[in-house]
Amino acid sequence: MAYDKKILGMIFGRTNGRCHICGEKLSFNNYGKIGEKGAWEIEHSHPRSKGGSDHLNNLYASCISCNRSKGTHTTQTARSWHNRTKAPLSKTQRERVKCSNAIWGALIFGAIGAVIAGPLGIARGVCLLVGAALGGKVGYDADPDG
Repeated sequence: MAYDKKILGMIFGRTNGRCHICGEKLSFNNYGKIGEKGAWEIEHSHPRSKGGSDHLNNLYASCISCNRSKGTHTTQTARSWHNRTKAPLSKTQRERVKCSNAIWGALIFGAIGAVIAGPLGIARGVCLLVGAALGGKVGYDADPDG
């Protein structure tokens, strides 16, 4: 089936330009170009041979080798070959998770900072702020896909 650039872009963006099976970085311009770095094709999560459709919610970007080796296996099985359990997150989903991680990190590290400082007045506030800042940074920088 032929896909226009808009549809290809939507499919490519669902996993932030990564293979939804192995997680490797793909190159949008190398769609269908066997042998090129980041070459990819559209993979049917639920294979057409087993009743899967061409609906957008069944289509994912996959490096050519992953798509071809998957065959009629389930996506869950193919991901397990790469020690993965889920597809990479889209750019929007990644940002949402990173912000949530930053908030939780700030709360947890801030609380730890406050406990460590004990009842030392101003030092407690400094430890709380430093802990919150450090926790926010650690939380935000954590890889939401892994």
